[in-house]
Amino acid sequence: MKKGGRGDFKNRPMLKYYPNLKAYARQIRQNLTDSELSLWKRFCGKQLAGVQFYRQKPIGDYIVDFYAPKAKLVIEIDGSQHLEAPHVEQDRERDEHLGKLGLMVLRINSRQVLIETEAVVEFIFQTIMKRLTE
Repeated sequence: MKKGGRGDFKNRPMLKYYPNLKAYARQIRQNLTDSELSLWKRFCGKQLAGVQFYRQKPIGDYIVDFYAPKAKLVIEIDGSQHLEAPHVEQDRERDEHLGKLGLMVLRINSRQVLIETEAVVEFIFQTIMKRLTE
């Protein structure tokens, strides 16, 4: 299979997810927040470091905002509700679970994405480059 096609995934294990999340992920993909949409415009079409990103991707029993399998990177865009006690604990458990799968989780404040888009994109780019050379 030619490089860049689906054959690139044959040596990477597929991350399992609960099938009931697929329809919900598809639904929320249609309703991205402004900050998610801003980043998606920079991620789609392998614009960032030539890495494929997926948005609202089911992994295990979670749906992550963005997932880059080649870099084993998850990006979560957090609104202010993630600063509240119940969300902090849920996020910690989620990050721990994803970490056990070999994934790095970047949590980025949604306001920062909107105000400092270029700095956020550069930070993500640098993280990807580091992950690809590890």
